[in-house]
Amino acid sequence: MDRPHPGSAQEELGAFLGHWTGTTRIEATSRRPARTAAAEVTFTKAAGGYAVLQSYRHTETDGIRFERHGMFTMDADHADTVWYHVDSVGLPREAPIRCSWHGGVLTVERQNGRDTSRHTFRVDDGVLTHTSEVRLAGDSGFAPFMTSVCRRT
Repeated sequence: MDRPHPGSAQEELGAFLGHWTGTTRIEATSRRPARTAAAEVTFTKAAGGYAVLQSYRHTETDGIRFERHGMFTMDADHADTVWYHVDSVGLPREAPIRCSWHGGVLTVERQNGRDTSRHTFRVDDGVLTHTSEVRLAGDSGFAPFMTSVCRRT
């Protein structure tokens, strides 16, 4: 069995490494109108390159703050990327989620009960874009929830 070598996650996710700042657009919900927030994202290599840590924070103009912390690592048995995260919403912890790579886009889909969220991460021309979408139970497609657009600082 081929095992990832030291540095695998950092090599795979190298385009994301660094500190990024920009803006998050949060779509309207039944409780709040659409709005923007100041965004900050950091991807840092960890565990000798076996993992990449992600820290995301946005702060809205009214002071509401949201944070998410995650870890990406390579699965030695399946040769893919695994993501584990916690956020400031306080929902119960979940098992790690398998990610997929297609054309330089990292995609994470996770189930929360009957709903599904999808996160995509990509870097194009020095711009990091993180899109979050949700598919509620009974819906056939995903609807945008938040989009962060950041530049490395």
